[in-house]
Amino acid sequence: MSGKQAIGFIGLGMMGGPMAMRLVDAGFPLTVFDVRAEAMQPFVDKGAVAADSPKAVADAVEDVMVCLPIPDVVRQVALAEDGLIAGGKIKRYVDLSTTGAVTARAVAAGLSEKGIACLDCPVSGGVSGAEAGTLSLMQSGDKSAAAALKPAFDVIGENPFYLGDAPGLGQTMKVANNYLSATANIACAEALVMGVKAGIDPEVMLDVINASSGRSDVSEIRYPTYVLPRDFTKGFKQRLLHKDVKLCMEEAAAQGVPMWIGNTVRQFLTHAVSQGTGDEVSVSLIKHIEQWAGVEVRGKTAKKQG
Repeated sequence: MSGKQAIGFIGLGMMGGPMAMRLVDAGFPLTVFDVRAEAMQPFVDKGAVAADSPKAVADAVEDVMVCLPIPDVVRQVALAEDGLIAGGKIKRYVDLSTTGAVTARAVAAGLSEKGIACLDCPVSGGVSGAEAGTLSLMQSGDKSAAAALKPAFDVIGENPFYLGDAPGLGQTMKVANNYLSATANIACAEALVMGVKAGIDPEVMLDVINASSGRSDVSEIRYPTYVLPRDFTKGFKQRLLHKDVKLCMEEAAAQGVPMWIGNTVRQFLTHAVSQGTGDEVSVSLIKHIEQWAGVEVRGKTAKKQG
């Protein structure tokens, strides 16, 4: 026995998988569930128990974390007849997904009636952050749940922020962050395509931006690492970014806050997904602008495709 608390983990995808693997590797006894049996196998190989439903997870452990792609799936996992709400052992529920404040409040209302403490804890830092355990954690809801699960949170992230006891505050923070990230991504793409078409070397252009007031995580890390080498194999999918920006705009509307730029970003992402690129990574959004402009933003060492 490891002496560490047993944890249930539901959703072993691009973000959930690395987080759950860090917990297994750190010695936490894990009960896992994913609709894809093949996603559970690597965890079973390391000693985790595979469950056959969310309810089975909630029957097995007191602490359950979920990391799921869209709000409807979160509601189903939490509140359906074979969901967590029907489990006999669960005491604490943590949502690591980006689902929006409306879903967070609805799930918290349902689970709290069964005496289950709920904590929003959406994360930021991408797949690399999930793998390295350096994620930012945006927590709201039951503070005692945050304290009880601190040992596990310390394994998956290094920047915990507690935003308040109202359900949904963590989700509001996360969609605001992802909206800013999407905006910086698209704006950087537009600026670089314009510069390249005018005749500026994109590597030099990024050097100037990163020494000036236009710099961001996009220009400092993502574009040099992925766009200039034309490596679009790993990262956050466009359809998920579209979902997050859509959630942000819906939250802004509910709060009566106009977001002029945000709705333009949402329209751009809606167009991209409509063109069939929803499962491509978000930094490859630049391809749409390149196609319209008739140029390509490529570093000197990037290999030509085809």
